[in-house]
Parts: sequence; structure tokens; C-alpha cells
Amino acid sequence: MAGNIELLNSVLAAARSENRAALVGYLPAGFPTVADGVRAITAMLDGGCDVVEVGLPHSDPVLDGPVIQTADDIALRGGIKITDVLRTVKEAHEITGAPVLVMTYWNPVDAYGVERFAADLAAAGGAGCILPDLPVEESEVWRKAAEQHGLATVFVVAPSSRDDRLAKITAAGSGFVYAASLMGVTGTRESVGQEAQDLVRRTRAMTSLPVCVGLGVSNAEQAAQVAQFADGVIVGSAFVKRLLEAPDLDSGLAAVRTLAGELAEGVRKRA
Repeated sequence: MAGNIELLNSVLAAARSENRAALVGYLPAGFPTVADGVRAITAMLDGGCDVVEVGLPHSDPVLDGPVIQTADDIALRGGIKITDVLRTVKEAHEITGAPVLVMTYWNPVDAYGVERFAADLAAAGGAGCILPDLPVEESEVWRKAAEQHGLATVFVVAPSSRDDRLAKITAAGSGFVYAASLMGVTGTRESVGQEAQDLVRRTRAMTSLPVCVGLGVSNAEQAAQVAQFADGVIVGSAFVKRLLEAPDLDSGLAAVRTLAGELAEGVRKRA
């Protein structure tokens, strides 16, 4: 079975045709449990997310802030395995029909087997993979497997990325480019600043791929701000936080759905 890169491309293109940014949500698989994680992702998509990234929990998540680290820890203590991540992708996609990607560090993919991971992700209906710590120079084996199985390979660029580096990274990627809004780890912040806008401008000069901005967006106002200059707005920690702070699962699902709705309104507020 081929993966869903075409679905991802069409959803991002549809958002652009509506003169708005796409809303991309993130949640680690297995949080709070595997089954409840699927319910939470479904709530995010029902609430207004266009695309979802399913995180593969890692014991040393160097790019993740304390909120996502907490969720990863809960998932790992629950015994999360790669098969559970793939199940999460499969069920979320089957229930909603939306494009679902996996966001993972490279080590688990390498250990599982590159060809096997690409084949199994495609069989689960996955749209692609975001690999924040895979250097583009070492990515050829993965990219070939991904292309063969109809999966997007999404690379991360940062404000520190020089123009020649942006050109190399964007030439190798597919689906979209993940633009980290600032230097540092994931988490909600007071503002998403000028650095992000400058990075999107420089990245767009190198590629026709959509550029989606993540790290730090937590509310509708920030989503609207980023939507002025980006093709997509990526939100993770804010969704995780709603689930962590909820007194029970039903309240958490309602909070996640509400946040998705508010963010979806935000990304539609282009001037």
C-alpha cells in the first residue's frame, strides 16, 4: 500500500486556495494511553486541525521541552512500542481521513529497519515522516525508501540555517518544510517573533514547498500572527498541556477540541 503524500499535498494546497494557513497538530503516541491518544488526535482533527503529527516517544528527546517530555515519559512508562505508533497513525487516519505523519528521532527508525519502517508506515496510511535530527547528507537511504512507499520526508530548518544550507535541505525534502520559529526546544511562548518570519522568507526563496512554522504557538492570537506569513501553523505543546491539566479524559478531549477550534479560527484571520 502506498503512503499518503498526495493527500498531504492536496490538504495543504486546499488551505492555500482558501487563502489561509493550514493547522497542523502534534501529539505523542501512547499519551495518555494508546487508545486514548487516538481519541485525542481524533478530537484535534474534529476540532479543526488539517493535519496531525504523531510523535514517537523517545527516552532522550533533546528537542522537546518539559511539556512534551512529560507526555513522552507517560507513554514510555505505559510500554509504548513502534507498533503502537503505527496503530495510532492507522486508526487516526481511518477515523478522520486526514493526513497523519510521524515525527521521530532517527535512532528508533534505524533500529526498526529503514525499509521496514517506511513500508509499515505506508501500510498504516501514513503521509510521511518528520525527522528533526537526521542530517540531509545522511538521509538518502531513508528518502529512497520513503519515495518508494509514497511518503513525505519533512526536514526541519532553523533561524541559524544559512541560505546555502536551506537550499540543500529544501531540495531533499517533500511534503512541506518544518520551520522552527526560534532556537531552542518545543514549548509554549509569549510570542513568536521576527526570526520566524525572516526564516520563512528565506526558505521560500529556495523552494516551492509549503513552509509550516512550529515551536511556541499556543493560542489563536499567535496562530493568526504566524498565519500572516507561513503556509502552516504547527501546535504541539499547547495540546499536550490541555490533556495534562485536565481532571479527566473527557474534559481533556473537550479542551483539545476547543483549542483546535480556536486555532482553526486563528489561521483563517489573514489580512
